[in-house]
Amino acid sequence: MWSRSRKVAEAERREHETGQQLEDVPASGRGPYEEDPQDLAEQWVARHAEWRRVAALMGEQGWPLYRPEQDVQGSTWAREREDRRQEALARQAAWQKERQDARDELTARVWLSADVSRRLRAIAARTGLQPEQVLAQLADRVRMDDTGALTVSTFTPH
Repeated sequence: MWSRSRKVAEAERREHETGQQLEDVPASGRGPYEEDPQDLAEQWVARHAEWRRVAALMGEQGWPLYRPEQDVQGSTWAREREDRRQEALARQAAWQKERQDARDELTARVWLSADVSRRLRAIAARTGLQPEQVLAQLADRVRMDDTGALTVSTFTPH
């Protein structure tokens, strides 16, 4: 159980404190990985407003205890907030995967003899690809057997 006046007072105090911190800390003084005081201040403003709404609802309905299942508006907002949280987590996971994939990519500069280079350019011209694309497809199909020998099955570059 919580005291609605205590929660509202706490949210009001924290809103004031974070607002004060926001004034005291210049934006340039923060490191790139520190929390943004503006975000924290906005969160406490929102929490303060929500606790005031809950306190007013409890008073209007005469509820001695707050039960989320009775609060239609609060439950809807909680579901929407959870949906946004899940979407944000999915975006973060996708972003992290993209970053990992980018770290795993390999850019190579390969020096080929004139004869091999001419053959590669001819193959690329016949397929409509760039020589680098032909080499990438070739590398994608290379397999190593137990003895360490490399093999490439016959394929048509596309």
